[in-house]
Amino acid sequence: MKVDRTRSAMLALAGSAALLISGCDSPAENATEDQADAVRDAADAKADTLETRADALDTRVDGVDTPAENALENKAEAIRESGEAKADALEEKADRQDRP
Repeated sequence: MKVDRTRSAMLALAGSAALLISGCDSPAENATEDQADAVRDAADAKADTLETRADALDTRVDGVDTPAENALENKAEAIRESGEAKADALEEKADRQDRP
């Protein structure tokens, strides 16, 4: 029975430690992470709008995209990638904010 109690105590301690580690974000870190989410969401929304416009340019279902459609889709992808890169940089900044 002593092994079971020791094991239970170790599991409880590990669980408590995990909760403490996960709850260590400062308000500044949370704000930066929220900003990263907003940047990513804005880029996705803009890219989605461009992709919808691109789809409207090609009304034929023949598997061939028009140059205008391709240009809009490429621009949408570039916006999405740029937004993702900016959001990643903000998340890295957020991670550094609580380091000693």
